[in-house]
Amino acid sequence: MDAFYASVEVRDDPSLKGKPVIVGGHPKRGVVLAASYEVRKFGVKSAMPMGQAIKLAPRAIVVPPRPAAYAEASEGAFAIFEQFTDLIEGLSLDEAFLDVTGSQSLFGTPAEIATQIREKIRTGLRLTASAGIAEAKFVAKIASDLAKPDGQLEVAAGTSKEFLRPLPVSRLWGVGPRTEEQLKA
Repeated sequence: MDAFYASVEVRDDPSLKGKPVIVGGHPKRGVVLAASYEVRKFGVKSAMPMGQAIKLAPRAIVVPPRPAAYAEASEGAFAIFEQFTDLIEGLSLDEAFLDVTGSQSLFGTPAEIATQIREKIRTGLRLTASAGIAEAKFVAKIASDLAKPDGQLEVAAGTSKEFLRPLPVSRLWGVGPRTEEQLKA
């Protein structure tokens, strides 16, 4: 899902549309749970301390988290996934891996299935989602990240190495600043 918590807030309060929205806690002690794409251009990111986020985007609209709303939207997304496959590995409320190998005879190619799922999320939940399509979960995750917001990217079978080769090591899933430094060394 794209900027999930922030997107749910904008969906439920249309006056927030197009505005820099931060879902987070106390300005001095909390962290950013989600940042709309409008506020990300100021450098605000998820997991950033709220104090730092407010300094980067002083005009941002801070919305307190509503866990029940996010859980409900997540349940809706997972119900859509279940219409296409029962091979679902949830990573969080807003992210999952789907194995659609056995679903292709019913729903089409993996790219066609991803398009159908994204459209059902758009019309049924009034939210956007991005999809990465690849033969390995690791590559699909990176492709999905590169397709955001509201896109999809397919890495053809047998081309994972070529797809990954030009990317910085920091793009690899799970590689943070410290690991990046170690890998570069």
